[in-house]
Amino acid sequence: MDAWTFEGQPGALGDTTVTLVEGGSFCVSARNGDIVQGGAQGVYHADTRLLSRWELRVDDCPIEALRVIAGEPYHATFLGRACPRPGRVESTLLVIRDRYVGGGLREDLTLRNLADEPAGCVVDIQVASDVAGLFEVKSGRVQHVADVEVTTDGSGLLIVSATRRRGTRIVAEPAPFAVPGKLIFRVVVPARGEWAVSLQVNPILEGEESPAWFSTHHPLEYAEPARRRADWDRLSSTITTSNRAFSQVLNRSREDLGALRMFDPSMPDEPPTIAAGAPWFMTLFGRDSLLTSWMALPLDQSLAIGTLHRLARLQGTVDDPLTEEEPGRILHELRFGPQCADSSYGGRAYYGSVDSTPLFVMLLGELRRWGVHEEVVEQLMPYADAALGWIRRSADPFLSYQRNSDQGLINQGWKDSFDAINFADGTLARAPIALAEVQGYVYAAYVVRAYFAHHVGDSAMEEQWFTRATQLREEFNERFWLPDRGYYAIGLDGAGRPIDSLASNMGHCLWTGIVDEDKAPSVAERLLSPEMFTGYGVRTLASDMGAYNPMSYHNGSVWPHDNALIAAGLMRYGFAKEAQRIVYGLLDAAEVFGWRLPELFCGFDRAEFAWPVPYPTSSSPQAWAAASPIQLVRTLLRLEPCIPYGRVWLDPVELESLRITGLPLAGSRVTIDVGDEGVAVAGLPEGIALINEPRGPTTPAPSQVR
Repeated sequence: MDAWTFEGQPGALGDTTVTLVEGGSFCVSARNGDIVQGGAQGVYHADTRLLSRWELRVDDCPIEALRVIAGEPYHATFLGRACPRPGRVESTLLVIRDRYVGGGLREDLTLRNLADEPAGCVVDIQVASDVAGLFEVKSGRVQHVADVEVTTDGSGLLIVSATRRRGTRIVAEPAPFAVPGKLIFRVVVPARGEWAVSLQVNPILEGEESPAWFSTHHPLEYAEPARRRADWDRLSSTITTSNRAFSQVLNRSREDLGALRMFDPSMPDEPPTIAAGAPWFMTLFGRDSLLTSWMALPLDQSLAIGTLHRLARLQGTVDDPLTEEEPGRILHELRFGPQCADSSYGGRAYYGSVDSTPLFVMLLGELRRWGVHEEVVEQLMPYADAALGWIRRSADPFLSYQRNSDQGLINQGWKDSFDAINFADGTLARAPIALAEVQGYVYAAYVVRAYFAHHVGDSAMEEQWFTRATQLREEFNERFWLPDRGYYAIGLDGAGRPIDSLASNMGHCLWTGIVDEDKAPSVAERLLSPEMFTGYGVRTLASDMGAYNPMSYHNGSVWPHDNALIAAGLMRYGFAKEAQRIVYGLLDAAEVFGWRLPELFCGFDRAEFAWPVPYPTSSSPQAWAAASPIQLVRTLLRLEPCIPYGRVWLDPVELESLRITGLPLAGSRVTIDVGDEGVAVAGLPEGIALINEPRGPTTPAPSQVR
């Protein structure tokens, strides 16, 4: 097993832990604030566990949890109480741990004495760092690092591994009495008074220490994450609605997306990218970041611009069978774990994704439809052409995948677990595999390139790319369609045989428009059949398939982002009622999950269990799950901008009172009001026509757009 081929599932964190996130940093702790050794809890930054133990004791007694008060995604307050004082039955010491995560950790610890006499006590924090890489923790195979040294200084502890060149410095104000592995404070808390200490955990990466983003030397509101969050609240659009479920889940989504943004310190003027999700995917993922950015466009366009620029800089330029880098290919994931001679966990970039590359071109085209400045598109066009070059070299005529070595992922679509692609009888498909939805992405990428050619007046190139798109669509509908089943195969295997399981992938084909209109009614019917639709969402695999397991990762579970794209595809082909069933099923699920849709949940039927059943190792917050409610709103609005052609389609479907303020469109900020009296739009750029009807499912040739 190595960084890319781990085929198990990480240990479950359970519902007794608290996760805080900011950019590429996160913290997982118990509900009393402690970080307990032996599992996945810890403070992480740059794919490295800075703290593997952080346990507070008062007079050698643990803290009893009372309540966790959630603040921003990077902030929580842990309320607890110490053991009763000598001679007392009830505790009189309230413990307040105010925690901020970002580039390390800051914790403001306060003891409040609720008694009428001073309390003398010993406060200690037991500290450890195993400098483990994230992949080691995820797989449950943490390697012992023999040279982790713990030293003390006047302000706290220094923990460093020379071989991994990583570690952490813990500083406290006031200064503690420090011994290796422990910070000790001998204090007297005044009667009806308080004692406080501020602690800061600074990361050491590649031998260099950097301060945690929430420094104890500056007011909290001046910290970079706090200022960025304020900018996010100010600049991103707002969606308000009388629908309580939509309102709650949209507020949570907006907050989570803001917290998952990542800024490249080497490119301070460049917009952010977005991490895929906590705890295991707090980094740039090609597919996840591209789809999240797409779905978030009604809220913010900087994520898409930043993601495209970052992926363009990391686009493949050479052939490397170990990382699967190839010229023009867009990466799968980027990692920053510890580099050491005896570990393969800390790889940097891995390119084993078949769909990131066409999705890159698709997102660039979508940005252009939203009216993003032409200079942005022009800067990225060479990278789009390189991506299309990789597709053309790899497709014959369908784009397929097969890993280059046993170090890579077996499956390289979004369903990338080792057993995710299987026949109806449960037999695993053998590579090379051409997935149905990937052909849809390629079709859409070809169409995008034809439209770009049209915009610059290159009619020959326009015809060339649109002809390629048309031919791919025809071959797809001939080879992937199973007429006796009434649905599309999930893919074609290495022998060219249709992989005949009934799966959710074909919903993405509706989204991209590759589905023939005469086949769409049957596809819609199968997606909403009892075998596929649970009442909360569409399963990844139908319940009558041989590999079905509602508790699996990809063989019967429900993924919100998958359902958001399926709903968009259904709406594209005119199946409004079916799309609404998915939308409102997901909203019902979101309420049970505290208004935060998880990465996935189990695919049990709603008739069997009244509440959706959580998947134990699901990421939360997770980027494309957070963006899904925004896509659901766009779907119900039937909002389709096409700024280069001077029009915006908008035709809401049975939406309750809803208002979008600050919708970014062609450099303007648009307001959309949906109410009993219809739709009102203010702030459209000059020369843009509003069309109050749904856009058709098929994409005409650029020269035929009217």
